[in-house]
Amino acid sequence: MQTHFPTIKKIIYEGPSSKNPFSFKYYNPEEVILGKKMKDHLRFSVCLWHTFRNQGQDIFGLIPTIPKPWDDNTQSVENAFRRIDAVFEFLDKLGIEFYTFHDCDLAPEGASLEETESILVKITDRLLEKQKNTNIRCLFSTQNIFSHPRFMNGGATNPDFLVYCWAAAKAKMALDVSKRLNAGNHVFWGGRDGYQTMLNTDIRQELDHLAKFMQMVVDYKKKIDGKFQLLIEPKPREPTKHQYDYDAQTVMGFLKEYHLDEHFKLNIEPNHTTLAGHEYEHDIVVSSCYGKLGSIDCNSGDIMVGWDTDQFPMDMKKTTLVMLQVLRQGGLTPGGLNFDCKLRRESVDLEDLFIAHIGGIDCFSRGLRYAAKIMEEKVFDDMLKQRYLSWTENELALKVKKGETSLEELMSYAKQKGEPKPISGKQEFCETLLNDYLK
Repeated sequence: MQTHFPTIKKIIYEGPSSKNPFSFKYYNPEEVILGKKMKDHLRFSVCLWHTFRNQGQDIFGLIPTIPKPWDDNTQSVENAFRRIDAVFEFLDKLGIEFYTFHDCDLAPEGASLEETESILVKITDRLLEKQKNTNIRCLFSTQNIFSHPRFMNGGATNPDFLVYCWAAAKAKMALDVSKRLNAGNHVFWGGRDGYQTMLNTDIRQELDHLAKFMQMVVDYKKKIDGKFQLLIEPKPREPTKHQYDYDAQTVMGFLKEYHLDEHFKLNIEPNHTTLAGHEYEHDIVVSSCYGKLGSIDCNSGDIMVGWDTDQFPMDMKKTTLVMLQVLRQGGLTPGGLNFDCKLRRESVDLEDLFIAHIGGIDCFSRGLRYAAKIMEEKVFDDMLKQRYLSWTENELALKVKKGETSLEELMSYAKQKGEPKPISGKQEFCETLLNDYLK
């Protein structure tokens, strides 16, 4: 069988002392941490759109710089088959068990919806063949209803009803693919579902239409007996001035308002979170504490650049905080950590694909190791318990939690006790303590 990465051998764990750039220094997939194998804690996934379709283009450089030798840049089925072969070879050599894709990453569009569906079915058949002969599976699929010119005014919020129907058709076909591939999840990202100006936008009508769209998704999943988890991925802006799925709290509010909250969880991309003006881990923590963290697109951004740069995660403090929250909620299954990351335009060697993923995998593996130690030693847990002690030891506080008191009763208690004594938040101590673990 043709090899697309002839110079790369299978990547294995060699330990922290290794100087081999094509080895894992911290990711030992079979090692057991807190009762679970590392690979089952982390559930790494590689995406088709950046790793196999992006060739180094950015908004100021549209001419490709990164060669993909297996890709002849045609929209043929044969080219799509070669790409799938390259995907599975790449995953096998990395030892990664999951992949993700948009429908159009996988298969080219035909001259009609009927032809597009036929091509998608044919290429899904090829994926099924690959899956039968490996332990590699689909973490999630999704539909691209933002790139084609027909979706320039949005997909599920488009003012043109016919375009809305096309978005529904694309979603139906992608849901069928998720069902056939036994995907763990199915993701919705409203890339252009938002506004550029409110002067030509009926926000309430568009959100109502979006809710009806999502309800039809729920109905269709039930109709086909889909076992996958439905996820929504928040993003505040870019390409639109404002996207309706702004951040985790905005999405959860939308789901509550339209009685969809029991059907969807969230796929959090930290690069999007920082674009919304939050800390890297903010949306992960917020969605998790409400039971809505389903999966993570584990990338990072660059605050000096300011757009969605989709870089590989290389900050151990951030990965530690992410994995601490993942451990606290008991894991991500059926979600995972998807490398929604792309090489820099200047990283033009094919081996850079491996080096980048190895670096990201090791960074999250170190984060897992540090987070596990923090969990075992329970230092932060004890600090939190102490800080909120008055809420667990005070009878009136317990009545507040149960909804059994009133403003009058609380005012009477405040009068009786007088001015409260300030309690230190110990922020600097917490930050120093976290640094002590990152060794």
